[in-house]
Amino acid sequence: MDTLTRMRAFIDVVEAEGFSAAARKIGRSKALLSKYVRELEDELGALLLNRTTRQFSLTESGHTYYQRASEIVREVDSLADAVRESSGDVRGRIKLSAARTFADAPIGQSLIDFAKQHPDIVLDIHLDDRFVDLVEEGFDVAVRISRLENSSLIARRLGPFSIKLCASPELIAKHGMPTRPQDLSNMPCIVDTNGRSLANWRFKGDGEDSVSVTVSGPIEVNSPMAARAAAVSGLGFTILPDFIAAPDLSSGRLVTVLDDRILSGSGIFAVYPHRRYLPAKVRVFVDFLVHWFRTRDGA
Repeated sequence: MDTLTRMRAFIDVVEAEGFSAAARKIGRSKALLSKYVRELEDELGALLLNRTTRQFSLTESGHTYYQRASEIVREVDSLADAVRESSGDVRGRIKLSAARTFADAPIGQSLIDFAKQHPDIVLDIHLDDRFVDLVEEGFDVAVRISRLENSSLIARRLGPFSIKLCASPELIAKHGMPTRPQDLSNMPCIVDTNGRSLANWRFKGDGEDSVSVTVSGPIEVNSPMAARAAAVSGLGFTILPDFIAAPDLSSGRLVTVLDDRILSGSGIFAVYPHRRYLPAKVRVFVDFLVHWFRTRDGA
């Protein structure tokens, strides 16, 4: 049995956080995976995993080996993808990170459309509203909805994105219309705790600098959909992605506030690590998303 096969088995077990879960995921027996990992440890002369009936964890050597082994396997797969691409045969698995907001919104249809057009590529989608470490956690690509910041990652813009400060007409009738961001500190607000600023909302200031306003209210929740529902019910002002707020803005259930003070520069991006060989499957996926969003926006 070659080292690469054992290495892949070890990576599968680590990423699935257990032998049983890995066996179910990749369709191999738990006993076979255990055998491969044990042979790898024997080959290296080091314990990689701590195994008990209730706990599973990496040793210090295991953590180091996982990091390097993941990079090696990705490079091997990328090289194979480059060869397959030249023959028109693009296949494999893409480990994708995306926010739940993205998948639940209409733009999440882009992932389904890609899967329909590329049946030989498996999309392994992990929905999480936190910013994952692509390299550390072994992701091929991520879709992020944010302001683009300096990063060691490569980013391709998929489409525009903006945020809206919203409230129901009933709430505004009761508490009044804020005329400046600072007014919000004395008004009920709904905080989406997924946001990096949490309860410190940032707005355009009177000059070139931005201004931060500390807000509070009856609900703090890590879901823009739940924040939207609370705002529609009249519980407070909230900041929502434009594609989440759009239906309620169109119907009049919500109205926008302080439009001229909202910070711009956000977007929807596909990001992926720098690699010597960019996997063809990742290139195909990102190119598809770019085209999907361009067509959707009528460009």
